[in-house]
Amino acid sequence: MNVMMDTAIFLGKFLYYFLESVAFKIIPRKKKDVAGEIVLITGAGSGLGRHLAIHFACTGATLVLWDINQESNLETCRLAKEKGGMKVFAYECDCSNRQEVYRLADQVRKEVGDVSILINNAGIVTGKPFLDIPDHMVERSFHVNVISQFWTCKAFLPAMLQANHGHLVFISSIAGMVATGKLSDYSASKFASFGFAESLFIEFSLLNKTKIKSTIVCPYFIKTGMFEGCTTKYSFLLPLLEQEYVAQKIFNAILEEQVYLLIPKFAYFAVVLKHLISPKMMIVLGEYLGMDTCMDSFKGRVKENEPQDEMERKCQ
Repeated sequence: MNVMMDTAIFLGKFLYYFLESVAFKIIPRKKKDVAGEIVLITGAGSGLGRHLAIHFACTGATLVLWDINQESNLETCRLAKEKGGMKVFAYECDCSNRQEVYRLADQVRKEVGDVSILINNAGIVTGKPFLDIPDHMVERSFHVNVISQFWTCKAFLPAMLQANHGHLVFISSIAGMVATGKLSDYSASKFASFGFAESLFIEFSLLNKTKIKSTIVCPYFIKTGMFEGCTTKYSFLLPLLEQEYVAQKIFNAILEEQVYLLIPKFAYFAVVLKHLISPKMMIVLGEYLGMDTCMDSFKGRVKENEPQDEMERKCQ
């Protein structure tokens, strides 16, 4: 093809989409109506998954809740119904088990219908130095944090492609863009999750499936219990995030069809800076931000003890 013509087309499109992105920063995006959509949330039994379920309960969407802990999952189901969820279905599911995912996906299709919004939220963290991580936990981290997303997407994406309608949501992590110590298995699995999600986003564009949306979420440490004991040196730059705050941000990002959501905003600067400075400068920056010690007092989730005050408040 003609190089000059290709270049002119590229520059025209690039400028148009740049101006569009600037406009979206100034003018609030229109929120889509999800009433009647079938929303499936993995890891819905606690933490962020539970908060997201309660947010969607207010919208008229049908909720499908998956969690390995059915007792916690049923509690989420109860809370969602209290907040207006008319159709809420809870299934016990180990998302790392491919056969179980496919079996329950068939059951969901028969009992509920085709899932149109898939929120891949299930995740685990080990939080140990690399050589202290048991082999089975390395495997478990990858199976839960990323490989399970291959199975859920394979299960529900065909119907979305056929209808050219759907939304895939991936809860990755800042640790999936900028690594830190004592999170080698977690960070590697989240890097993989981010790459998988971004690859699918590009693939939909190549297939001209413009009505299938993607949202890739990368938050800093969230106070869900999963990162119990983690610390932050400068909370005004990298705060430990409240569950409800993150859930609200994700909920809005889905309704506004944002592709990338990094929380807090400082993370955007940190990710760009990573690729501009030298490795030694990156180490110094990490020390300044306290990333070298943030995992020193890590305990992790000891027991389910979800705060009720935020979740019990009226949906907004």
